[in-house]
Order: sequence, then C-alpha cells, then structure tokens
Amino acid sequence: MSDTAVAPSGTDRLWSVDEHLADILRRVRPLEPIELQLLDAQGCVLVEDVTVPVALPPFDNSSMDGYAVRTADVAGASEKFPAVLTVVGDVAAGGDELPTVGPGEAARIMTGAPLPPGAEAVVPVEWTDGGLGGGPATTMSARRPGPEESPGAAPLGTVRVHRPAAARAHVRPRGSDVAAGDLALAAGTVLGPAQLGLLAAIGRATVTVRPRPRVVVLSTGSELVPPGTPLAPGRIHDSNSYLLAACARDAGALAYRVGAVEDDAATLRATLEDQIVRADAIVTSGGVSVGAYDVVKEALTGLTGDEGRVEFRRLAMQPGKPQGFGRLGPDRTPLFALPGNPVSAYVSFELFVRPAVRAMMGLEPLHRPVVRAECAEAVASSPEGRRQYLRGRHEDGRVTPVGGAGSHLVGALARANALIVVPEDTTSVPAGAEVDVVLLD
Repeated sequence: MSDTAVAPSGTDRLWSVDEHLADILRRVRPLEPIELQLLDAQGCVLVEDVTVPVALPPFDNSSMDGYAVRTADVAGASEKFPAVLTVVGDVAAGGDELPTVGPGEAARIMTGAPLPPGAEAVVPVEWTDGGLGGGPATTMSARRPGPEESPGAAPLGTVRVHRPAAARAHVRPRGSDVAAGDLALAAGTVLGPAQLGLLAAIGRATVTVRPRPRVVVLSTGSELVPPGTPLAPGRIHDSNSYLLAACARDAGALAYRVGAVEDDAATLRATLEDQIVRADAIVTSGGVSVGAYDVVKEALTGLTGDEGRVEFRRLAMQPGKPQGFGRLGPDRTPLFALPGNPVSAYVSFELFVRPAVRAMMGLEPLHRPVVRAECAEAVASSPEGRRQYLRGRHEDGRVTPVGGAGSHLVGALARANALIVVPEDTTSVPAGAEVDVVLLD
C-alpha cells in the first residue's frame, strides 16, 4: 500500500477531521495472527472458530454435597419415617474408583464428584442425618477414603434420609454446559476472563489471535522532567507520556513509555531508531507546529525510501490543529505525531490513534460511542470552520461543559467523561440545545 494521501499533503490547506482519520485507517493494517498462551491472549481478538472437543462436564456429577441414592429407596421418606440406607463408600471429586449403589444403599458424594453406578439422584446432606444416626445434620465432612480403605470396601454405617428425591435430582448431566462438537467461541470474539475460562475448561492451552499492538509513547521537549523530580525554573513535569501510554492501554495496546526526548533532531531520530524494533506503532507528543523548536517536524520531514514518510498537516479542529502521521522504516511502522498540549494530545489520541489501534487488533467498533444529549450550559464562542471538542460531564442525557477551551487545562480533563462536539458551521450553542457527545468511559 502506498503512502499516498487522500488529498494533497502539506500545510497549505486545512484537512478535515474526517479526511485525516480516513487517511490513517486506509494505511493501517490488522496485525498478523499469532498463537498465544491463554493469559497472554486476554483482550485479543480470536481469529479461529473454537469447537468443543469433549463434552463439558465430561460425566454426570453431583451439584451438592450429599448422598447418591436410588430413587425407589427414598420414595415416601419423611422426618417421621426416614429411609435408612447403608453407606457403601465415599465419592470425592477426582476419585477414580466408584462404589456401585445397590438396593437399600447410598454413597456419600461431594460436589463435582461423578455419579456412581446404580445411583439415580443425589439427596443433599441437609435432607439427611449426615450418617450420624440421630437428628438432621446441617454440615458434612468432605472425607476421602484413607489409604487403607477403598470406596467399595466395608460399609461406612447408615444414613437416614428425610425427603424423597426425583430421578436426576441434583445431578449435572454430562454435556449440560457444552456438548462435544459445539461451537465454543466464534472467530472475532474478544477474549475476556469468561472466554479464557471456557477455553481452559475445554482443554485449550493456546489460541490463535490478533495480538495487542506494541505502542511506544514518547514526549518531546527540553523543558520536561519526570514526575517526582523537583522543578527547576522553566521546567514542567512530563505528563503526556503517562497520559498517552494510559490511553494506549485503555485502547487495548501494550504500551511502552519512553522518557522525554530533548529538543534535538538527531537525538530524536536516534531514539526512534532504537524504539522502532519493538513497536507496532509510535506515538509522539509535541514538536509538530511551526515554532523554532518543533523537533518532531524537523526530524521527520523529508524522509525518503526505507526511512518512510511522515506528513504534517493542519486540521480544522480545536484543540489539535497541528498533526502528523506517516510510516517509518522498512516495515512501515505507523507514527502518530500529536500536539504537545495535554488536552490536544488526549483529544487527538481519542480521535485518531485509538481507532487505528483497534483496527490493528481487528476490534469493532473502532470508535467511541456518540450520543445526543442536552447541553446544560451555553457555549458562547466556537471558532467558525473548525470542529471543536469541549470537555464535558455527561449524566442522564445531559452534558455540562467542564473547564474552558484551553488545551492546557488538565484539571478539567480529569473531571470530564465526555467530549462535546461543536460542528464546523456552528459558532455558539444555546443552553438546552442538543449536541453530539463522545462518551469516554
């Protein structure tokens, strides 16, 4: 696939949000499937139909602690006239030798243990005297036969049963969960805890999936210092790399955060060369505008051949007007060059990088859900010709703007759970009007 854009490149025109996104998705491809161990496949998309090799459960088993009995032997049993049965053995979960239950007999059985030959039902221990020879018991010891015993050895005493049991009562039939040959999971399923549990239950140790993309995140700026470091004059803490790495994880990727890179084109190029070997995608923040120290633009403009190609554009949106996108190296690893202000970087990730990450994983839907909601407060001024994304708090069909429009207001961003979309042809929104809202949580 060539890196030809859907429209003329360069900074001589404004790209729409939709044009830029369409260009990205046209040039991003799903990752090749790989076989992974179950826990490594969590969050991945299955690329094969998985059928059930053996019925689950694989045998009739008890759903209660109690006694396996013949129904005829407990018919008419009551508190006043209990059925008295000879206990011929214990049946524990995982036991490989089973006593045969004959007329007038019972086998003590534990939850999950196989139903022994001759038994037709299980009576819960609460319906019996627990084998104590006295009044009703409410608990039962899950005793296994000792080393000198065998399940079919000498009787273990008697048990009084105070209630009748219908055939198959408290018995989980073989194949009652899934039958052999059933479709367990279809290709396209996202593997969460329940799906991984099912795969383990039917005996699958590995599964073929599209892997989670490895996303390398780095910030640029000589003013940036790590959190926890005292601030010298003119310095600020690097928040973008943490913000964007968290965004990548939230989208389903494996995120690798790199320390901030100073405003030096050679240093940035060397860092990218080091990181590209472990990356399915790279996300940078800062250095994409028209300033004297816009290092990302300086370092990546004019790449040719196997170096790749990155285009820098102006978008008709606020925040996030300056954007860069391209592919680096012989493997054409996607690179997303986002603005440096935290809100601009966050909104840009949500609109452009998140859909690309999900496309690489084969996940649907690609985009955050969009709903209509009543705007609780007026939006007095939105730039004409640019699509504005305001932070908002969405609850019960209403959305309230949070903070101002400034792209540096991280505090307001932390309180928001939605983005209010003001279209390009709208310069103000009255209170009570309906607006599109992108849901973030």
